[in-house]
Formats: sequence, structure tokens, C-alpha cells
Amino acid sequence: MGLFEELRKKVAGQGKVIVFPEGDDIRIQGAALRLAQDGLVKPILLGDLTAIKATAQANQYNLDVLEVIDPKIYPTEKLTTMIEALVKRRNGKTDKETAKAWLTDVNYFGTMLVYMGIADGMVSGATHPTGDTVRPALQIVKTAPGSKRISGAFIMQKADQRYVFSDAAINIDIDAETMAEIAVQSANTAKIFGIDPKVAMLSFSTKGSAKADQVTKVAQATEIAHQLAPELVLDGELQFDAAFVPSVGQAKAPDSQVAGYANVFIFPDLQSGNIGYKIAQRLGGFEAIGPILQGLAKPISDLSRGCNEDDVYKVSLITAAQALDA
Repeated sequence: MGLFEELRKKVAGQGKVIVFPEGDDIRIQGAALRLAQDGLVKPILLGDLTAIKATAQANQYNLDVLEVIDPKIYPTEKLTTMIEALVKRRNGKTDKETAKAWLTDVNYFGTMLVYMGIADGMVSGATHPTGDTVRPALQIVKTAPGSKRISGAFIMQKADQRYVFSDAAINIDIDAETMAEIAVQSANTAKIFGIDPKVAMLSFSTKGSAKADQVTKVAQATEIAHQLAPELVLDGELQFDAAFVPSVGQAKAPDSQVAGYANVFIFPDLQSGNIGYKIAQRLGGFEAIGPILQGLAKPISDLSRGCNEDDVYKVSLITAAQALDA
């Protein structure tokens, strides 16, 4: 069974509500209709009502099965409640006038729906840059307990092979504590997607075979990760071949529970992670699913602006699955 068939079965009938701030986009509307008709999520479209209707009419979409909200004509009583909740959440950093202005932005409005429990998750980014999605999430939803940062993981899938590569999307340079935190986040992501995590902390060294500050950082990150999640099957520092190939793992780290059998790979910086997942994708023929945002208190997902309708559909399934495990 493929990943998305598994996710379909997992979220079907669970009634998770996903908000789409870019409701006038044809890709969003097409995916939202499919998700609703398949009984997978309950979509909310946000945006200018006239523009949303124009897109639907041009493509002969019947949006009656979807909830549509235009923030500009949101009922005054509900908007007042939302403004007050936002001001309280910001704890003195944002006044009512600023909060009201923020809520004219569909990403802030959608994020507040998630924060207030009206929606279970949000999918945005089809027409907005990443910062427009992530900024409201960090200001309002914030990070989950135990997390100081968010990170971005990719599920790498080919036939029956499935791995997690992280961080390959968010943090340019990381210290040992952040790498450890990303490892724990990524192990939790793996579980959502049916992977029993065996986590490799990657380096150009295996168990002290090289000496450098970069190697020391990964070794320290491994120790910290063990403290954060003692039950986690995790080891480092490991070179990729030692982490992935059983014979190499046995030769280089014979006492390791992870070496040769890792399925969650934690890279020491964004440069390595980004290069690594793209090599696997382009040379190895793996499908790269993501980035999946990790570490937020509630699931908010960022699309690529080059996405198609099927990408929106798939990311929505991932977001709904994250909401089930939140």
C-alpha cells in the first residue's frame, strides 16, 4: 500500500477541518472539492468571495459542499472575538488595531482559525512565499512544547522504500541542541507515516574516524537527543554509508542498533540536507514529499508556488494526518 493510500485510510471519516487561505486559486478549489467528495477532510476556503466565485464559475465547480469565508465580511461578533484572542495570544506585543489589520491577511486569519480550534490545520503557499505562511504560524500557533524551532522534513519514497530526511528546508546552520531537537521531531514525523524510526545523526565521520568541530557537534547532538528521548533508537555520528548499508555499518559501528538500518537521516546543516534529498530524488529516483513542517503546536503546511492540484491534495492529507497525531 502506498503512502497516500495509507493516509487516506487514516484520515477518512475523522472530520478534520483544513483551512485554505488561497481560496480563489483553481488548484486549491480542485483539491478541496476532491478532499470533501472523498470524505477525507472538511475544507474551508478563505478569500474574496467575488474572486472565489469567479474561479469556480470559470471551471464549473460547485462549491456548495465547501465552507467559504470572506474575512472582509466576517460577522462582527466573531471578528471581535478573534481580535481579542489574537491580542491575548500576543501578550501585549500587538494592540487591537494591529490585530484587526493582521486579520485582513488571509494567512493570519487562517492561522487564527487553527489557533482557536475552528480548523485543525492550514495549507497555504500556492500563491504566497514561505514567509507569509510561517510567520503567522510562529507568532500565533507557536512551537510545540519541548520545541524551540521548527524544521522541515522530506519523506523520500520509492516502491516499498520510505525514509525521512531532515532538516532539508528551514534552518540554514544549526547547533548541537537544535540538531538533537530536529532528530526527535523527525522521529515523530516518521511514526505518522508508518515508519518505525531508526535515527542516524549524519556526519563525514563515523564514531570518531575524523576529528573536527563539525564532528564534535554531531556527537554532542547525539548525546542531547538521547537525553531528550531516551527510548528513541538513535545513533551518531555516522557517515551515510555506515548508516544505510548493513555491511558497512557492521564494519564501522558494530555495536550500533542503527548503523546499516537507519530510516531517519538527520543532516548537520541545511546545505547538506538540501543537497542530499535532491541527489536521492534526481539520481536515485525517489519521490520527495514535503517539506513537512515540524515542531509547530498545530499543523500548518507550506506549499510550493509551483504546485499542482494533486500536490495540494497530498499535502492536505499529510496535514490532516498530523492533526490526528497532534
